[in-house]
Amino acid sequence: MKTLTTRRALAYNPILDTDSYKLSHWNQYPRGLKRMMSYFEARGGELEESTLFGLQYLLHDRLAVRITKEMVEEADAFARAHGEPFNKEGWMRVVEKHDGALPVRIRAIEEGTVVPTGNALLTIEGTDPELPWIVNYIETQLVRLWYPSTIAMTSRDSRKVIQAFLEKTADDPAAELPFKLHDFGARGVATLEQSRLGGAAHLLSFMGSDTIEGIRLAAHYYDCPMAGFSIPATEHSTITMWGKEGEFDAYENVVRAYLYNPNHPEGLPKMAACVSDSFDIYNAIENGWCDDRLHKLVRESGGTLVVRPDSGYPPEVVVKCLQIFEKKIGMTTNAKGYKVLPPYYRLIQGDGIDRPMTRKILEVMEQAGYSASNIAFGSGGGLLQKIDRDTQKWAFKCCAAEIEGIGQIDVRKDPVTDQGKRSKGGRLDLVKRDGAYQTIALEGNAIAHPDTVMNTVFENGRILRHTTFEACRERMAH
Repeated sequence: MKTLTTRRALAYNPILDTDSYKLSHWNQYPRGLKRMMSYFEARGGELEESTLFGLQYLLHDRLAVRITKEMVEEADAFARAHGEPFNKEGWMRVVEKHDGALPVRIRAIEEGTVVPTGNALLTIEGTDPELPWIVNYIETQLVRLWYPSTIAMTSRDSRKVIQAFLEKTADDPAAELPFKLHDFGARGVATLEQSRLGGAAHLLSFMGSDTIEGIRLAAHYYDCPMAGFSIPATEHSTITMWGKEGEFDAYENVVRAYLYNPNHPEGLPKMAACVSDSFDIYNAIENGWCDDRLHKLVRESGGTLVVRPDSGYPPEVVVKCLQIFEKKIGMTTNAKGYKVLPPYYRLIQGDGIDRPMTRKILEVMEQAGYSASNIAFGSGGGLLQKIDRDTQKWAFKCCAAEIEGIGQIDVRKDPVTDQGKRSKGGRLDLVKRDGAYQTIALEGNAIAHPDTVMNTVFENGRILRHTTFEACRERMAH
């Protein structure tokens, strides 16, 4: 059999990290254009608040990459073959005049800051009057921030929902909350970069994750040595390989391997999760986990075994599982009058979970008298994939320009068919007055307003500001 040569990775070229039509925009602007500014905002959508997250990653990994002559030559050849014009002279000016650095200034809110939708969260302005068009040329790269920024907010929204049920039905909500929604999304996204950005964004509100690349991004770009934690857990193959007749032997193997592990990491809770619906989830609980053999083994381990139902209609299955546990081994009633499993058993629902389903399960549990302490949630596609740019209606628009012979002008769109798409005009800044955020237009050539909450994070190829993951978490908590 012939072995094919492995192809090297496709080299990154920042000039081509754009939309095709951007290649033609440089000569469409009015003659004499010297400067332009654009801004990025969440116009609205499902949530009333927005944030910005992932910019620090984007700056280090993309925007700080220096443009080279070879990149310009590649882009020129591509554009010719692709059917688009190309501003080779302009890009060579970037190489020769600016040593390959992008001549732009980016100002932004501190990552993780929660701001009402409809406000500018980031602005970008050109710094070379010969190359003003570069501002919107890199729109494609900047707009991708919609993804981690949206995940940050949807996970925060899930946290608020779970917190409300914990405060009503649990004795110690603050201790339980950080690990109530676990990220199962690494396989449910389209790319490695998505798992990194979405996985890290989720961890701004929670601390449980199986998405390793998201944890690595938080460490590498945001200085968090370990942003997320996990526990040993089974998959169906590790249970079904024992056969139906060996199902309970497989469970015992899990308990002995992890809850009786003498080398368990110090300082971390002794826990393991076991998917239990390979054949019959109700039989698995009633005649397996609640039978004397496994029940005693788990009870005396000093750890916690997390049973995972993984099929069926989640609210119905979860409540029925709790009812079986209650009937077979009993429950206690907490200070708020809700029933709680013994501390050595918990459930995790990891199938079919998104924000609406999480709320539905918790509602049904509460109605049946069960505390939210009994359950955690795992979410994959519903967490990292079940959103798009319109979830919060993200938009990037030009707002100001300076034209020779005319001066500074406001730039905006105002479509008669959709006033929701009306954009802002002027050189913009975000300020905070009397505790409220407000997007305002700057006067003259000022870079910032005295009350600004934005910082210059990038200018002419230099990254000027750094934040940590813990700081982002603290901002998201407000």
